Amino acid sequence: MRKPFFKEFKTLFPYFRRYRWRYLWGFVCLALTDAAQMAIPQFTRAAVDLISSGRFNWYAVLALGGGMVAVMALLSGGRFLWRYFIHGSSRRIEAELRERLFAHLLTLSYDFYQKNKIGDLMARATNDLNAVRQAISMGLVAFVDGTMMAAAILVIVFIQDAETALPAVIPLPLITALILLFGNVVGKRFRQAQETYSKMSDTVQETFAGIRVIKSFVKEWWFIKKFADTNDDYREANMGLVKLFGIFFPLISFLSGLTTLIVLLVGGGRVVEGSMSPGDLVALFSYLQMLIWPLMGTGFMVNMIQRGAVSLARVNEVLGTVPAIRSPESPGRAPELPGENIVELRHLSFSYTEGIKALDDISLNIRRGAVVGILGRTGSGKSTLIKVLTRMVDPPAGSVFVQGLDVGEWDLDELRRLFGVTPQDSYLFSDSIKQNIRYGLEKLPVLPGGEGDPVNKAAALSAIDRDLETFHQGWDTVIGERGLTLSGGQKQRVAISRAIIGDPEILILDDSLSAVDAETEKRVLTGLLEERRERPGRPARTTVIVSHRVSTLGYADLVVVLEKGRVSEYGSPQELVRRGGFYARMAALQQLAAGGRLAEGGRHG
Repeated sequence: MRKPFFKEFKTLFPYFRRYRWRYLWGFVCLALTDAAQMAIPQFTRAAVDLISSGRFNWYAVLALGGGMVAVMALLSGGRFLWRYFIHGSSRRIEAELRERLFAHLLTLSYDFYQKNKIGDLMARATNDLNAVRQAISMGLVAFVDGTMMAAAILVIVFIQDAETALPAVIPLPLITALILLFGNVVGKRFRQAQETYSKMSDTVQETFAGIRVIKSFVKEWWFIKKFADTNDDYREANMGLVKLFGIFFPLISFLSGLTTLIVLLVGGGRVVEGSMSPGDLVALFSYLQMLIWPLMGTGFMVNMIQRGAVSLARVNEVLGTVPAIRSPESPGRAPELPGENIVELRHLSFSYTEGIKALDDISLNIRRGAVVGILGRTGSGKSTLIKVLTRMVDPPAGSVFVQGLDVGEWDLDELRRLFGVTPQDSYLFSDSIKQNIRYGLEKLPVLPGGEGDPVNKAAALSAIDRDLETFHQGWDTVIGERGLTLSGGQKQRVAISRAIIGDPEILILDDSLSAVDAETEKRVLTGLLEERRERPGRPARTTVIVSHRVSTLGYADLVVVLEKGRVSEYGSPQELVRRGGFYARMAALQQLAAGGRLAEGGRHG
């Protein structure tokens, strides 16, 4: 048990130092409580000896009773105070650890969430931190209280009657050996139980996130079975622990009961012989009954601290993960007189896995205020290029420059504030529409409302304001998780509003209008690009449009065509049509498809 205790719990030492006075006062109150509890058998001994002598009066008995009441009052007050100080401190540490874990998770890079499942991370933030709290509260109390109580009781009984106490403590070494053996087994079983709980959490999270797909394929039965299997595994893992406790605690009770039997045989004979008073025997019985708690408490302590050590190891594993992408220690500064190009790619190559290039030797300049389109087949590297620009993945040094500074030298927050991105997956939060749009602001100030409200302006530019009447509470309508209550086009337009409300230097629309009709797309792009042109007091903003629609790319000044991670075509939409390459073929196919739909509509009209 010592190895995981010292290895894992040392990470909590800063918290213990911060709350050391609370813990100190808690242990002082715990010591007073134990002292009061151990004083009670002395009152009982005096009362029994007084009554058995036949020479007592009610005043003496009442005086002893009054003393016991006073000690019990001290006992109750001490119990309240040590719980207040120690349990209160453990709750504070748990809250701080949870906040620290959450904040650290937000710093971790894109690749971390590809390797770790959300359900497992949720289990660490809830179940595991709860086990840590129990270890630093009741586990610590059981350790300190059990040690103090056991030592004090053994001293008292040996001083009171060593001849009776000596045979009574014979079972204690066996109990200690059982406790140590039990602790080693519990740690392994508890880790297995926690890992099984994480798998069950993963199943639940994945099921509810994909509920629409599950219902559309009528696969509820399959996921019910999948959850039942993981639930059964979790039950079996916990039953393994229950069986251990089912054997351990009765065995401890049996061995501690042997001490009572020994005292009855040895102490009873000494009372009959007259070498021990009845009060001494009653007091000895009381102390041995008290000794059961430290012995049982040691089992609780082993259980809780082993659980806490295992859980804290899982939490520390996350806290010890260093973000793969982070700001440099000394961030650089962009030139005060920026050049014409806001983005420069210099022989950029990037691979997710060794030997397979997602981007291959791309050199490209995007001038300030330009509208640039990106076209390519699925898997051609379009989304990877966007991730490289915003440093969601780390490009090689010297290959990507924004405002004349290598992206690796930028402060990460400052770099990403330059961009407004609407990803392919228009993720929305379970909040009001207005609040989802306001997330695009660097800060969340109280907005004025009316025509001066930037929410209204952003909504008008994305054309989501046309759907305002369909929202039963207007902009304050709370949408479901991930925008479940909105259509695909509505989600995309809310995401566009969120990206443009902060007037970013570089706006990236990553296939963000695929779910809207052509008329709405024209309105959005016309208004949006007009808004981002140069105007008094503000230079033109840069816009990057990633799309499979040639009609959408027709708004661009320049179009980049990617094929297998390389730039295969580059030029204005008109130039690319004349060249007869991939862009021209896509334009012809989409024009033909559009004509076919119109003809089909005419035949059925």
